[in-house]
Amino acid sequence: MTLPSAKPEALPVLLIEDEPGVMAYVRATLERNGYTVVCAESGAEGVRILESGEFLGVVSDMRTPGGIDGADVHAWISQHRPELISRIVFITGDIASEDTVSTLRRTGAPCVEKPFRVRQFISVIENAMGKAL
Repeated sequence: MTLPSAKPEALPVLLIEDEPGVMAYVRATLERNGYTVVCAESGAEGVRILESGEFLGVVSDMRTPGGIDGADVHAWISQHRPELISRIVFITGDIASEDTVSTLRRTGAPCVEKPFRVRQFISVIENAMGKAL
């Protein structure tokens, strides 16, 4: 007799967002679409979590407190976790900022502008990270 095979454990998505309301919304959106989520409230906390965890991908706000913003998180990942570099999605409320525009041009990472619709966001996530298991 063979036992039914267990569903492979899905890797979580790391969400880096400092606004509690936005974090709750994005987390709920991802979870309702089958993703597991680990949250960080700053870029620095996100990097600490990335140092020891395995993740499907990263969703990061462009602007986060603590001296490490989305561009810095991207730079850290490209140096230390290159397997995740194509699975970063930025979210921002400041798409017109020169810093944001230059980071997006330099990294080529997808960006979703806040406020966003759920389907639009999930479509970008699935494109970058694949559908949830």
